Amino acid sequence: MRAELADPVQYFFRIGDQEIDMNALLGKYIRMQFDGQINCISCGKKTKTSFGQGFCYSCLQTAPEASETVMRPELSKAEFGLARDPEWAKEHDLIDHFVYLAVSRELKVGVTRHHQVPTRWIDQGASYAIRLLKTPNRHIAGVAEVFLKKYFTDKTNWRDMLKNHVAENLELVEEKENALRLLPAELQQYRSEQDEVVHLQYPVLEYPSKISSLSFDKQPVIEGNLQGIKGQYLLLDGGRVLNIRKHNGYFLTLTFES
Repeated sequence: MRAELADPVQYFFRIGDQEIDMNALLGKYIRMQFDGQINCISCGKKTKTSFGQGFCYSCLQTAPEASETVMRPELSKAEFGLARDPEWAKEHDLIDHFVYLAVSRELKVGVTRHHQVPTRWIDQGASYAIRLLKTPNRHIAGVAEVFLKKYFTDKTNWRDMLKNHVAENLELVEEKENALRLLPAELQQYRSEQDEVVHLQYPVLEYPSKISSLSFDKQPVIEGNLQGIKGQYLLLDGGRVLNIRKHNGYFLTLTFES
């Protein structure tokens, strides 16, 4: 799903050549049917199994967008010309990155490319976020994140996020200053001068108290009343939730009430 920053966040679901306004479907019945076809999001070839949120096994091993540096930015060596695809790394690793603090159930630290703000925060279902550092490449941002993981989590508990369990009484500007003081001087120099606290609201009619995860790998048809959207999840009635990003490359048919 594509998301745009708005109040609440605006979601669009691409089906073929069309984009469906998902916010307009809140409270309505939707039906999604998986026809059994999966195509790799990198090479486009059909695959029986999707790996790493959309790749065939070959591309999982070789595609630059599936590199270990995606999940572990501190491992990026693009500045030394070492990467699966140096040209791809030049456009994705050797650009400005932000180290940020985000709030969901806990205060967490993360890394994202400069052009992925605020998309990255939306995809994680964060309720608040602030820029901490602005670095000239992915490696430095990753090193800072690794250092700060001694004091902050770098994971989002997706179940708590979908139940809208949010840490309270956190002053992010103050937390930013506290985090900066934890960093060595060579990393403090990258302090972001942007102190804006971004507040993210999501289109949700009702948050679930209990959660049941759905997958097209287990059932080809998923249907029900759409209760909300948060992160990359559709929230259906009965506490059932579907991770859309997990099904990248799946061919689906979507029907809904007009």
